[in-house]
Amino acid sequence: MFIQTEATPNPATLKFIPGKPVLPGSTREYRAAEEAGDCALAQQLFTVSGVSGVFLGQDFITVSKSDGEWQHLKPAILGHIMDHYLSNSPMLVGEKPINVTDSGEFFDESDKAIVGTIKELLETRVRPAVAQDGGDITFHGFKEGVVFLNMKGSCAGCPSSTATLKHGIENLLRHFVPEVTEVRPV
Repeated sequence: MFIQTEATPNPATLKFIPGKPVLPGSTREYRAAEEAGDCALAQQLFTVSGVSGVFLGQDFITVSKSDGEWQHLKPAILGHIMDHYLSNSPMLVGEKPINVTDSGEFFDESDKAIVGTIKELLETRVRPAVAQDGGDITFHGFKEGVVFLNMKGSCAGCPSSTATLKHGIENLLRHFVPEVTEVRPV
């Protein structure tokens, strides 16, 4: 088994591509070992000293570090990913269904059509682009012209995420949805 690695715009994250499905049609993010109870692979990755986050995409895994050098962390991370795939274990314990968007979305019912357009733009134009960099951006809410987005994987804490939000996503949404005045991360 060959696992590719790719740098991301965030120097604290690295993207691992196992060449096999990770979470088809879904994503999952873990910011601490305590949150990873439903994923044996994420639990194993958190045992590597310095690992501070794990993001599972459809066909990639993004690992964030709080300290240490990638040259020292990478072999252990690759080992855990390879062991997981060679064991033929399911990615999630009990194969629980996963929501693509986070729970707790908020918007006024009268804005349902606007929110639908925003979600469609995020799904078709934004998410595929940020997935290439090892991250994900999902809709969280819409209120008084402001779109609130969840930034996950390499997008969370990335030095260029503000530019991506303001110059990329905000301009895109304002162009197609005139009711949008601003985009903010949650």
